[in-house]
Amino acid sequence: MEAPSTGARKPPRGIYLLPNLFTTGAMFAGFYAIVAGIGGRYTDAAVAVFVAAILDGLDGRVARLTGTQSEFGVQYDSLSDLMSFGLAPALVLYTWSLSSLKAYGSGWGKVGWAAAFIYAACAALRLARFNTQVGVADKRYFQGLASPAAAGLCMSFVWAIESGGLGLRASEMDFVTPVVAIVAGLLMVSRVRYFSFKAWPKSDRVPFIWIPAAMLILVALAVDTPRVLFGIAVLYVLSGPVMTLWGLRRKRSERALRGSGRNEG
Repeated sequence: MEAPSTGARKPPRGIYLLPNLFTTGAMFAGFYAIVAGIGGRYTDAAVAVFVAAILDGLDGRVARLTGTQSEFGVQYDSLSDLMSFGLAPALVLYTWSLSSLKAYGSGWGKVGWAAAFIYAACAALRLARFNTQVGVADKRYFQGLASPAAAGLCMSFVWAIESGGLGLRASEMDFVTPVVAIVAGLLMVSRVRYFSFKAWPKSDRVPFIWIPAAMLILVALAVDTPRVLFGIAVLYVLSGPVMTLWGLRRKRSERALRGSGRNEG
């Protein structure tokens, strides 16, 4: 005699291959950046982090387009991000410049590894906070600098110096690199708002001006990739405080107008 059916279907076992394959590729690029940084190939390390950022942007879009989103994918993506945009940039910055602070004394050496740790820890905190806000946060904005953007700032800085595009050497950046690492880390855990680009474009059509603008950006990247990426990263990082201050000023103006309206009434 057959057992009666309960009517409840067991959830299918296994994971979705395609989006998790992109996530694995991003993790591999982050791991390669660590290995390249240890080997002194800092340009290769910086490029690998940018490859990880591209793959990280694709895995979520592929999951949404194919309907293969899952809780496993969300958690796996966070672990991949921690390696690619948290540990990899911190270790590359340390081996590239921060470890050189030991030459100025043991105290400065501690500043070097502490700056690298602050960046890595802030990246972990940023990702943990982001996971707890999934589904409730405004998708148009990030609260704090996103970890791929922070990694892009640090690695474009390394790449621009290594390529000679800024006319400086790594040895001249010993006391600048800790500032870059700490500022990028603190911005990740700040309440500064950054435009996320997730809600853009709102339709399949965009203004015509975006076509020549995109063409100019591609040409600029082809001419001098490191400096253009560093310039874009700096502008995006600065856009957060500007946007936040502008929003606070507008709110104060609105409250002042409401207060004057009540007084007149």
